[in-house]
Amino acid sequence: MQTDERITVAMGELLRRQGYAATGIKKVIDAAGVPNGSLYHHFPGGKREIAEKSLRTMGAAYAELVGGLLAEGDDLPAAIERAFDAAATDIETTGWANMCPVGTVAGEVADAEPELRSVAAEVFTSWIDGGTQLAMLRGYSADDARSLCIALLAALEGAFVMARTLRSAEPLRSAGRAMAAYATSVGSGVRR
Repeated sequence: MQTDERITVAMGELLRRQGYAATGIKKVIDAAGVPNGSLYHHFPGGKREIAEKSLRTMGAAYAELVGGLLAEGDDLPAAIERAFDAAATDIETTGWANMCPVGTVAGEVADAEPELRSVAAEVFTSWIDGGTQLAMLRGYSADDARSLCIALLAALEGAFVMARTLRSAEPLRSAGRAMAAYATSVGSGVRR
């Protein structure tokens, strides 16, 4: 892995686990295993520049992961429930630390760091657009597909916060069942 990729991945993991404010440059350097000069060589804008790149990179990776989970099989409501169950198992087995870095940072810096808020909004928008396209390919109308995608993302991000706070996978599993039911109700008559 290239040095800039190691720095980006290290930042993403730290953002996911502890947020932006608690992630100092020293922690990024240590986690990436790179010298201080390398970090500023690749990211002259420092912490904010690394965070921006990391959010975009991790956002794209999460989109592929979730898109893959939702693309499996013909039954979208069942795929949604499986995706939420997988997230529940993941957060539980990682000691309640496996949250989405985009959601973690967005909630933390929405007003304090406008550049990072903008990047998080860009990532959320790409997820909404991609999810809308997936649902439309399954026969949902454009409006229903977009509404379903926004609801799914909102439920997932909120369930991550609750699961981490309560130290329980129940919010993710409950949200998954609710979103599967919603997908069924807005998509009546749609092939699954």
